[in-house]
Amino acid sequence: MDVIGDFLTRIRNASLARHEKLDVPSSKMKVGIATLLQETGFIRSFKVARAEKQGFMRLYLRYSEEGNAVISNIERVSRPGRRIYVRSTEIPKVRSGFGVSLVSTSQGLVTGEEATKRKLGGELICNVW
Repeated sequence: MDVIGDFLTRIRNASLARHEKLDVPSSKMKVGIATLLQETGFIRSFKVARAEKQGFMRLYLRYSEEGNAVISNIERVSRPGRRIYVRSTEIPKVRSGFGVSLVSTSQGLVTGEEATKRKLGGELICNVW
């Protein structure tokens, strides 16, 4: 099962249903994605709570003044069945710079813009706009 794909689908469905918050099982990769989404302004905040075996994460989604979701689309690019790796010069611009791509590099999970600045390539995880 693709846990990152499931995580992104839960975010997409919650924003389409206009939920204020969302609870998902936690992992280091999901915390990294949530951190980048918060830094780029796509979600308000998130909290990680410890449970017995695996903790859970609560994300607080962000909406505009009109009530529209800030995340209009979030799509998984690299999947377990087909990994997509890109060089720093090949990282795509999402919606002419209005979106963000998340790249897993040797120095951790970063945005596509940051990976281009640092000249880092890696696995293209997802695109958000």
